[in-house]
This record gives sequence, structure tokens and C-alpha cells, in this order.
Amino acid sequence: MQPATPETPRDPEVDLISSMLHSNGEFWTANFRGLKLRTAFQPIYSISHKRTVGYEALIRALDPDDANVLPIHLFELPASDAETLLLDRLCRYLHIRNYSGIQDQLNWLFLNVSPRVVTSGSQADSFFGNLLKQTRLPPHRIVIEIVEQPTDDADRLRETVAYYRKLGCLTAIDDFGAGHSNFERIWNLSPDIVKLDRKLLTRATEDHKARQILNGIVSLLHQSGCLVLLEGVETSDQAMIAIDAGVDFVQGFYFCRPSTDLARLGNATADFDQLLKDYKARHQITRDPTSQLVDFFWKDFQDAIARLQAGARMAQACNTLLSHPTVSRCYLADENGVQIDDTLVSETRARDLDPRFKPLESTAKADWYRQQYLRQALAQPDTLHITAPYLCVTGVYMCVTLSLCFSNKGERRVLCCDILANAPASAMSPG
Repeated sequence: MQPATPETPRDPEVDLISSMLHSNGEFWTANFRGLKLRTAFQPIYSISHKRTVGYEALIRALDPDDANVLPIHLFELPASDAETLLLDRLCRYLHIRNYSGIQDQLNWLFLNVSPRVVTSGSQADSFFGNLLKQTRLPPHRIVIEIVEQPTDDADRLRETVAYYRKLGCLTAIDDFGAGHSNFERIWNLSPDIVKLDRKLLTRATEDHKARQILNGIVSLLHQSGCLVLLEGVETSDQAMIAIDAGVDFVQGFYFCRPSTDLARLGNATADFDQLLKDYKARHQITRDPTSQLVDFFWKDFQDAIARLQAGARMAQACNTLLSHPTVSRCYLADENGVQIDDTLVSETRARDLDPRFKPLESTAKADWYRQQYLRQALAQPDTLHITAPYLCVTGVYMCVTLSLCFSNKGERRVLCCDILANAPASAMSPG
């Protein structure tokens, strides 16, 4: 049931903009510069909850011949800052009016606000506060999206965002990862939600390194106290990337397109059960083969350690390990993490060494104690440990490290072996 609204708005600006809206049966439209404006909603889903948690409001414009007008052209029409502000408020009013008529008393409404509008208006947007009072839409159900672009008044932007937060709204940064985005804005504005630009997802789809960067960005944003939404998901592969990256929310054509058919909005469901089932099946196949690697190299580690304990030199002790095509190097460290002698590099890896990184090759007396694989081995002796893939500083390539702490003549030693992270699965096959 649509909340009742006062017949005469108390705010003259609300009154002015209200006159530009027209009831179209159950929902509302608006007029601006001869164009008819309509609301379209696109669902936003939580992966973990497997359901809709919000809707982004998008403006749709039609000319007198009912032909679509692109939003970018609509927002080029205002001839002054005052008219730009008027259009922004008209869109927000229209979206809130339409959302108030939907049978949903739980989920968020995402509203876009340009920094140019925010910083050109009054410091406290009393219009918006009065609008929420009039429509009786609880402010905690509103997410104010600040579009990621430069602004001339960062202090005013921060103050205005603080105002929306004081009203009780959530705040979000939109299009993070686009041309002007940086973490400084995250630190300055402390948004509740960060929406990642679809370009990050496009690059992650095409480039494995970009996928790792995406995962890192999501992790950093979570550490900054932000929930993360990935928009622009258009294929099942991109949905898998989103799940793997650890984002909280997703949005895109793959799940549901924006729609002006507001009466059918509640039918916009997505089959997350099947999606997560497919992800789990794929993940079992493509995940880092930790247990397989440990099992595969366990005997070779035992043999190498037995030889070291018998007095053999590293080159002789690790001969079998180094002969495997996926092994890049072996080295030995003492209980303080300091490397004993230099690293043994496999013949395969030696042929691929990049001369640009030659200053990093010699690691004699290097201290690896800060590395987790070294501390973990020392904490749990006689157990073969393995890391997640990481960037090896000595060769600048992705690897995983196997490490095992053992006793030799009363002293603790840690044998380490780096495995190429991108080695083909066939290399681990028996025979």
C-alpha cells in the first residue's frame, strides 16, 4: 500500500517539483523540456543471501514521438546549474514516488547523485530530507550513490555526504575503478558500499592478472570497511569471476535487465542455487591443487631431507625435486629464517630467467622469516606446508612454496621448494 502524503507539501521546492509529476495509474511519470521521464529499476542481488537486496533507480526519457532519449543526452539539456539541480531532484522525486508504490518494505533503493550537483547545491539538502518525510520512505532504505568523477570542492562533497549519512541513508561510491577513481576518495568519504566499474570485470574476463587485481581490490575495500558491489555482470563466466572475487553484491544483464514494468518487479528472481552449484563444481576442478601437490612431492621431500641429514650437499639432496618440470628452485633456511648458501635453480627455470631482474637472483643470507610459509613450517615441524599462489620476489613470477621443517644435528632447518603456479595440470600426472 502506498504511504499517504500530505495534500500540500511544506517545502516550496518539493511543491514545485511535485507539480511536474503525473500519476499514470499505479505509477508516476514526469515532464522535463518536452520529454516524458519514467523510472526503471534494476535489481541488486546478494550472492550469499541468494536474493534481491535492493534496486538501482535509472531514468528513462521519451520524446514526443515515444522514441527513447539516451540518459547522457537528457542530462546535457540543462542550461544552468540551477536547472541541472532541478533535473536531479526531479529524477530523485520520481524514483522515490515510484518506489513507494512497490510492495517491498525491506530492500534498498539506490539513487545516483552527481558530485557536481552535490557541490553546487546547498550544503544541507533540505529538499531531500523533506521529500523523505513527505513520502514516509525510511532513510535507512536509501543508498545515495556518488558518481565517481572529479569535483572542484572535495570538502563540500564530504560535508554533503555526511549530511546524507546523518539523515540515516547509506552512501555508496559508483563506478569505482573508472578514470578518476582512487582510494583517497574511499578514505575521505568512508562509504558503506563501493560499486566497482564494469571495466574492471571486462578486463578480469580477458586477463588472468586483471582477475587477481580485482580480487585484491575487493579485499582492500573489505579491509576498509566497505561492502562491494560488482556491476555489469553479463555472462555466467563473469558471474563466476564475481563469486570468486568475493564481492558481496552483483548487478547486471545476466541476472536481470532494468525494467520500467514496475508492477512485475517482484518477479525479477535469479537462480543462485544453480549458479553456486556450478561454481562449486568448477571450483573443485580449478582451485589450487594444494592436497595434490603435497601428496605428489611428499616422497621427494622425504628423500631430500634424508640425504641432507646424511651429510649430502643441497645440489645432490634436491636433485630429484629440481628435475621436475614444475619446480623452479630449492633453498634451505635456518630456524631464524636466514637462507643457508645460495638458491638452487632448476635447469628449466634457468633458461627462462629474465635478465632485467638479475639484481634479485642471488639470495644467499636472505631473511625469509616474515614469509608465512617459513613461520608455519617452524611452528609445525615434519609437516609439508604449501602457500597460496603469490609473486616470487626473486624472479617476479607467480609460484607456490612448499616448506618443511626438520632437525639436522640438533638444529632446525627448513627446506623450501618453489613450484610454478601456472604449470599445466598434466605436469602433475603420474608418469
